[in-house]
Amino acid sequence: MRLAATIRGVRYTFDSVKEVLAKANPPKSGDDLAGVSAREPVERVAARAVLSEMTLQELRYHPVVPYEDDELTRMVEDTLDEQAYAAVKHLSVGQFREWILETSTTGELIRSITPGLTPEMAAAVTKLMSNMDLMVAGAKCRVVVRANNTFGLPGRLSSRVQPNHPTDDVQGILISAREGLAYGCGDAVIGVNPATDTPESTAEILRVLHDLRVTNRIPTQHCVLSHVTVQMKALDLSCPMDLMFQSLSGSQAGNKAFGIDVELIDEAYAMMQARGTGAGPNCMYFETGQGSALSSDAHHGADQVTMEARCYGFARRYNPFLVNTVVGFIGPEYLENGPQITRAAMEDHFMGKLMGLPMGCDACFTYHASMSQDELESLKVQLGAAGCAYLMSMPVGDDIMLNYQSTSYHDIPSVRMLLGKRPTPEFDAWLSEVGIMDGGVPGPRFGDVSVLK
Repeated sequence: MRLAATIRGVRYTFDSVKEVLAKANPPKSGDDLAGVSAREPVERVAARAVLSEMTLQELRYHPVVPYEDDELTRMVEDTLDEQAYAAVKHLSVGQFREWILETSTTGELIRSITPGLTPEMAAAVTKLMSNMDLMVAGAKCRVVVRANNTFGLPGRLSSRVQPNHPTDDVQGILISAREGLAYGCGDAVIGVNPATDTPESTAEILRVLHDLRVTNRIPTQHCVLSHVTVQMKALDLSCPMDLMFQSLSGSQAGNKAFGIDVELIDEAYAMMQARGTGAGPNCMYFETGQGSALSSDAHHGADQVTMEARCYGFARRYNPFLVNTVVGFIGPEYLENGPQITRAAMEDHFMGKLMGLPMGCDACFTYHASMSQDELESLKVQLGAAGCAYLMSMPVGDDIMLNYQSTSYHDIPSVRMLLGKRPTPEFDAWLSEVGIMDGGVPGPRFGDVSVLK
């Protein structure tokens, strides 16, 4: 395996596959903070030249966190589909990129080799792609799942209604949820980030959201994004739960900082399969975001794109209904500005889809990041064009509990109309039935919360 390249007469040598992956990455403030980024643009070009000739087989045998040190590495290696892997292992990363982008390579063909890919393979090919490449490739990859509706179909753009409240007042949550539904949002999930992380408050919110959904016959899912152990205790209180949530990291140490491990998520998954209230087989919801491993000093010297891909390797184990990257939420220490946040969103969306996940994105930024509202709006359209399964939605795009800027209830119908997309089929039919939408345009009850009991 060659770990050196000569550019304009200067020879660049790298000590490991992990270093090549890190220095091939586009500029990120998080990689700079970790001290793993390329020192100057030509070194980045050299790293990409080396990476382009590396085979997928070589990447399999050189994970960024060693097998003996990390349970996620072991999980990926021990469960890899050998037949799917055999179909692509001989390809260089450059050849793999070309194969994905070929017009003759369909989404179904890409899906067939997904179980044979390690996260490092997904990260590697991502580093050789432009933003346009990532959009084209992401739009090809389709992952269809089902809970109370059918999610991820082509030509669809879904949304999560995020009716957070700073004191978990259930009436305030319901008011916000009704508003979002009245604008045609919420077919992915009605999901609340709780201010009080207790089984009792989790169960209370789930019960009122369940009543809202059942009373109005809304074909969607509900979820409270408390810690997985809290949700497991809430289930013991006999509350309804369509989806179970947890944030994931890309290393065993990062997940330990989140208070989880593979055994715990296995237990939670088994509990949801037995007792979850969603109609379909897919019952888990995961969130990720570049920089999470670095923030807990659990990145093992690897770059944040590769560590993010490892989150998707973890999520894949549970056949989730929803996965999204909260792309700009972790702050400018990891993604400094609009171009970096946009690039990360395109990377994460593609990597998640390539790894076989129904991938969405919280297109967002914190108020101390250097991103404008116009850049954020452009990102939402780019994600929609790239086949992103869903975006967030909240009142005026401003989360009063988490204090960050995201997607508004008004943005979702705008992006759908702009791109000719619709909600999930079941939710689309419900919107027409109650008069909120008339086909792909607003109906007579659009924005009218009184349509909801």
